[in-house]
Amino acid sequence: MSGFVCDATVSMISMRDSLSGCETHMEGLAATGQSLVSDIPGERDPCMTTFLDGAVADPERFSAVFDAHYEEIRSYIGRRLDLDVAEDLAAETFLIAFRRRDGFDAAKGGIRPWLYGVATKLIGRHRRAELRRYRALARSGPPADEDSHDQRVVDRVAARVTVRQLSAALAGLSRGERDVVLLIAYGELTYDEVAAALGIAYGTVASRLSRARTKLRDALGVEV
Repeated sequence: MSGFVCDATVSMISMRDSLSGCETHMEGLAATGQSLVSDIPGERDPCMTTFLDGAVADPERFSAVFDAHYEEIRSYIGRRLDLDVAEDLAAETFLIAFRRRDGFDAAKGGIRPWLYGVATKLIGRHRRAELRRYRALARSGPPADEDSHDQRVVDRVAARVTVRQLSAALAGLSRGERDVVLLIAYGELTYDEVAAALGIAYGTVASRLSRARTKLRDALGVEV
């Protein structure tokens, strides 16, 4: 991790976490071993969501946002680019979010779409690296330590579709189409959340997804 990003991230996560409002509720979750963010997409704890929305604007509580979402953002970046750069870009995502926290508006989609939007823009700077990754996977398949995740994504499409086929198909999408598809597939965002993340209209999300599905269906020979 670069020194600047590393120092900023360490500073961010070491901020005093002055919990309020939902403090007792979250302590109860921790005591029982429950996750602060539900494993069920769309079923995240409303008290935690409210707390995090308020924490964005407060420098002393922003570390709670980092703690709640760092791993999923790092994982999303790693799946699209490479695990070697995911940590740096995930840290940069939160650094950018911290600097722009005054512009956060919970009414426009919430924290997750906001963070995924920042991360996706950073990924866009590495478009060639992403395409190289997909083309490499299309040629030789995933490394052993990445196969389990990629195979789960494949399983959602069809059992007979291989990682190589899927990677080649993703490489054939436009950047906008790929962003929409992978925010839904990897980030498990809703159409509204994807629209908020990318700063585009709901109808644009739907049209990009429709075009992407057509291309993927033609390339893979299955409905997606």
